[in-house]
Amino acid sequence: MLSVIEDQMRRMGRSAPLPPATFGPVPLGRIVSCDGGMIEVSGLAAPIGTLCRARVRPGEHAPAAEVVGFRGGRSLMMLLGDTVRLQPGTLVRAEGRPGMVMVGEDYLGRAVDGTGTPIDGGPPVNGSAAWPLGGLREGALERTSVSQPFDCGIRAINALATLGEGQRVGIVAGSGVGKSVLLDMMVRGADCDVAVIGLIGERGREVSDFVARHMGGDRRMKTALVAVPADHAANLRLRGAQLACSLAEYFRAQGKRVLLVLDSLTRVAHAAREIALSLGEPGAARGYPPSALAAITKLIERAGNSATSGGAITGIYTVLADGDDANDPVVDTARAILDGHIVLSREIAQRGVYPAIDVPASLSRVMEAVADPVHRRQVRELRGLVAAMDSNRDFLLMGAYRAGVDHQLDRAIAMQDAIRMFMEQEAGETVPLHASIAALGGLMGHAQSQPQG
Repeated sequence: MLSVIEDQMRRMGRSAPLPPATFGPVPLGRIVSCDGGMIEVSGLAAPIGTLCRARVRPGEHAPAAEVVGFRGGRSLMMLLGDTVRLQPGTLVRAEGRPGMVMVGEDYLGRAVDGTGTPIDGGPPVNGSAAWPLGGLREGALERTSVSQPFDCGIRAINALATLGEGQRVGIVAGSGVGKSVLLDMMVRGADCDVAVIGLIGERGREVSDFVARHMGGDRRMKTALVAVPADHAANLRLRGAQLACSLAEYFRAQGKRVLLVLDSLTRVAHAAREIALSLGEPGAARGYPPSALAAITKLIERAGNSATSGGAITGIYTVLADGDDANDPVVDTARAILDGHIVLSREIAQRGVYPAIDVPASLSRVMEAVADPVHRRQVRELRGLVAAMDSNRDFLLMGAYRAGVDHQLDRAIAMQDAIRMFMEQEAGETVPLHASIAALGGLMGHAQSQPQG
């Protein structure tokens, strides 16, 4: 009988082997306590990471929960949904493989939630391979160096903070400064084989808008979207981020160049903090338990180049600076582990410059390996001009500066309109890498032709 079923699955295009048939009693537990989203279950010794489901009245959707710990012989689970249908003594059963998730090509062109359930109204997504939800721990030498440039389609980033394939870069800004718009532009203009997008903890409207913009046309079948809005359970948000990373790792193992976008890393840290506090872990850095900050470090480290397959995951992560505080624990932790960061400035945005990139504060740590010496020299010159304008802005506004005192500042004043035009880019515009570098060369050649005082 089993061979007949396997033959039918092969004809349907399913390459994954069927799990071995099991016969006998199914282990069940009972809910003995419920505190918010945390429940205690007795009689079910399930490993951490196991998905479980409560048995409710016939015809109702069974709530799912994830095992996150155990205490006093009882399993601690966090619900992936609401608690409204639970009651004392409700039966709970385990399902699936602990710590594993099904991934595969079927995710391309689809939008799913943190459990892989479609949210786009389409048929179920059938993964073809099991993959660890927490990723495969590999040796440090498995990550090869970044040597090839990555075209993100943004002129200012391509030219002034050139990215590389396999790099991990953060977009750091406060709320309402343009992170999501910049991310949207990079997804549209990026040169990659597959794009895996994780929208974690964002507004539901942003998810539907993103699907409308990107899950259609030619790019649809090379884009996979994992979305868990802000009103969902904390462990489902964290699980969504891990699923996005697992999908990216699967495609990298096929030798593909993958763009992994996670928006936002801060909301993932908030979810990990909520789980840790529920388990009794004390808050350390401004209320963040150590495990919450470690969770984002693990996610970031899953990106990079693979020496085995030759594939690459270029990771782009948005980081929300609460209150525009650049020393926020999440910002500080992410900045320490990332290979570069693009800082968006509220002051620049208020001047009407979009994207509002703070050039002196932004950098790419791999640019030395992917840009030629002439390009790097031009970048240093432009950074110097922008820094000179920013540091002397108050004197210029008061009229306290006299021309001829500082030659670099004189050049910056003469070029400020040209620099502003270079930095600005319309939301629907894409500028390739070669065109961005050529535009920088033209700008700096024009700047060098200006009188020096």
